[in-house]
Amino acid sequence: MGNPVNDIVELDARRLLCPMPVIRLQDCIKQLPADARVRITCTDPGTLHDIPTWCRLNGHRVLTTTEQQDDYIFLVHKDADGS
Repeated sequence: MGNPVNDIVELDARRLLCPMPVIRLQDCIKQLPADARVRITCTDPGTLHDIPTWCRLNGHRVLTTTEQQDDYIFLVHKDADGS
């Protein structure tokens, strides 16, 4: 991996059920510098609500949400003030 602020960190949370996709995202975000981006791919439809809510509560932003077949893909930006 190059510079995590410029690169997009890929996180595979397919076949994981609530709350595991959010926990994986949280653990990943904690290790990254501000302004990093994470693309998390999930199969649990509950993540359509859970990930945006977690981001809002923790000071991060969902930049995009995409559905591809059975996958829900979120591009999350770690804001400077977020944990």
